[in-house]
Amino acid sequence: AGAASAVAPLPHAGPKPAAAPSPLSALDAALRLLKSRSIDLFLEQGPFMSTASSTSAVTPFHLAFPVSDLEETRRFYLEVLGCGLGREAEKWIDFNFFGNQISAHLRPDEVAAARTNEVDGDQVPVRHFGAVLEWDAWHELAERLKEAEIFFIIEPHIRFKGQVGEQATMFFTDPSGNALEFKSFKDQSQLFAR
Repeated sequence: AGAASAVAPLPHAGPKPAAAPSPLSALDAALRLLKSRSIDLFLEQGPFMSTASSTSAVTPFHLAFPVSDLEETRRFYLEVLGCGLGREAEKWIDFNFFGNQISAHLRPDEVAAARTNEVDGDQVPVRHFGAVLEWDAWHELAERLKEAEIFFIIEPHIRFKGQVGEQATMFFTDPSGNALEFKSFKDQSQLFAR
C-alpha cells in the first residue's frame, strides 16, 4: 500500500433523483422479513444476514462516528441501507448495522475529508467501515445502490482476482462523507486468509 494522500471531500452520497425503486428491492425484502417474522429476529440478524451466519459466535461490535445532519443520516441508514433503528437522542442515533451497533453523533466539526491508500489499483479511503455480506446479498445491495444512483467511490467489482483473499468490494459515502465498504467472499474462509 502506498502513502496516505489528501484528497478533496468526497461527493455527496445521497441518491440522485431517480425512478421509483423496484418493488423487489432488498429494502422491500427486509420489510417483508420484518412483517413475516418477529421483530426480535430481524433486529438480531439484520436485513442481509441469513440464519446460518447469525448463529456464529461472532461478538457484535460498536462504532461511533461523526455526522453533519442527523435527519439525512437517518434517511440514508434506514432507507438506503435498510438498517434497523435503535435508541436516539437530540444529538445521536443508534442503528442496527447488520447485527452491529453503530452510533451517529451530530458533530459537523469532526466530519473530515478522507485520505486514501492504494489497494489493488484502487484509492481506498483509509477511514472506513462496512460489513462482509453473503455473496448474493452483496450483489443485491450493489444493484439496489445502482438503482438509487448512489455515487460509488470505488465501483462494485472483484478485487484480488485469482489470488488469496479474492473478494467482491464496493465503496461509497454516507451523506456526511463517511466512507463505507461492503465486501463479500464466495469462500468465506478467505476472510482472514494470508
